[in-house]
Amino acid sequence: MDYRKSIQDSLDYIEDNLKTPITATELSEQAGYSLFHYYRLFQSAVGMSVMQYVLRRRLIHAIYEIRCGRKRIDVILEYGFDTYAGFYKAFRREFDCTPSTFIKKGRAKRPYKLNLFKEDYMVSHKKVLDILKQWKLENESISDVYHESNGEKSNRAFYVGKDFVLKFSKNSDEVKKAIALCNTIKGTGLCISSPIKTTDGRAYVQDGDMFFYLTRRTSGTQMIAHDFYEGDYVAKARFVGEIIGQLHLILCQAKIPVNEVNLYESVKNWALPKSKDILSLSESFCQRFLDEFGKLYDKLPKQIIHRDPNPSNIIVSQDEWGFIDFELSEKNLRIYDPCYAAMAILSESFDEKDQAKLSKWLEIYRNILWGYDSVVKLTNDECIALPYVVMANQLVSTAWFSKQDKFTELFETNKRMTGWLISVFDELKLN
Repeated sequence: MDYRKSIQDSLDYIEDNLKTPITATELSEQAGYSLFHYYRLFQSAVGMSVMQYVLRRRLIHAIYEIRCGRKRIDVILEYGFDTYAGFYKAFRREFDCTPSTFIKKGRAKRPYKLNLFKEDYMVSHKKVLDILKQWKLENESISDVYHESNGEKSNRAFYVGKDFVLKFSKNSDEVKKAIALCNTIKGTGLCISSPIKTTDGRAYVQDGDMFFYLTRRTSGTQMIAHDFYEGDYVAKARFVGEIIGQLHLILCQAKIPVNEVNLYESVKNWALPKSKDILSLSESFCQRFLDEFGKLYDKLPKQIIHRDPNPSNIIVSQDEWGFIDFELSEKNLRIYDPCYAAMAILSESFDEKDQAKLSKWLEIYRNILWGYDSVVKLTNDECIALPYVVMANQLVSTAWFSKQDKFTELFETNKRMTGWLISVFDELKLN
């Protein structure tokens, strides 16, 4: 019998009863296990103890309701905290920051129900500390990683002390590729998260079906989407295009095996059929899109790209800059990266009612591409293909978000974005 079904029932029960008293004994009896055995099963499935999980869910729900404008004392009393001081202390201990900072940094997202049959990564702090013995860092503190640009918590990394990041994946090729690319880029002048070998010289550690590797934490700050609309947004956008171009000059020389992705086939065979009904796309638009993109696709230059150059993955520090998170790198259209960077900024700031901001985004988009063109000269075919690559990215993103329970807000945002992008499709060409 798959014990995850019993633990999933517990998770569903916890979620529905967060405002009432819950005990581990009650949950173990419902699941039909002894308390001791239940503790072990829950820890193994979820990555933390049962009562820590209950506390974390109460804190996450409470902070979201506070962010939405409810009176904080009413909220914390409903979730079982006697005083705000008690809530504050528990929150700071659990998330390593104050409730107000958590909200300010955009981390108080709408809570989603954990589904053990859909979650790929469940790694406890206890497991992390055990793995860190391979680097003799088991006495360091462990904290969650958040993307500063959108407040999303990473489910593939932990900060280790102040100087390191432990990353993990179930895909060994993904880990090997990221390590190889970082080692290739190291020494080229880019700010990069350098991989660190274990005390016995291994590049990564395997534990069960999970692969772990350690990198040095990059100094500097992550770029934030909303900042692009402030100050000299033209210069900021051109800078992003230029550094993506500089990265591509390095990556095009890399002799590392990576997956090659045919973006046109992915859209034609998966993303467009999946998104067509969701987005209410007309048959004429879909056919015209496929016909025109298909004519251009084979003419477009392809190379190894970052694949995920959203603002959170771009690091700036005084006169240095660089990128993190190369796990998704692949061989694809080279213009995918600058288009993706612009789309990530739009996704994290989109408001269809703010026409001034949308007009400014179009300028940000064009200047990212002009900055890229100043380093890596765009071909005429690439200039014509830009709207199709933007829309291909949008279709892929929307199709993917539609299957992810934790990204319902982003899914709804991307649905609205698609309609607007179609309305400005011809403006996405680069003259």
